[in-house]
Amino acid sequence: MAFNFPLSKSLRKARWKMKIRDKEICEHPHVTIIRGTVFWRVNLRTWEFMDDDPDPALIPKELIKILSQKETRQQLCREWDQMYLNNPVSDESKE
Repeated sequence: MAFNFPLSKSLRKARWKMKIRDKEICEHPHVTIIRGTVFWRVNLRTWEFMDDDPDPALIPKELIKILSQKETRQQLCREWDQMYLNNPVSDESKE
């Protein structure tokens, strides 16, 4: 089952989501930021955007600030590791 990171009411009302999707077994560990049908993937090992398009500058500063917090990053890594035991974030051999 996917993990939905809890966001503020204002971000949710604007249709923003941040989640770890299920069925991502063969992917690098990442969190997906979603607005409607548009999405951005952020690598949980490097914290870099995995795709050039769409432009990451379209993501609200409030959401980027949440993503940059140490507690947020730790929670996202824990959730990924629980979902994907065979592809943990800390497994540097997968890079």
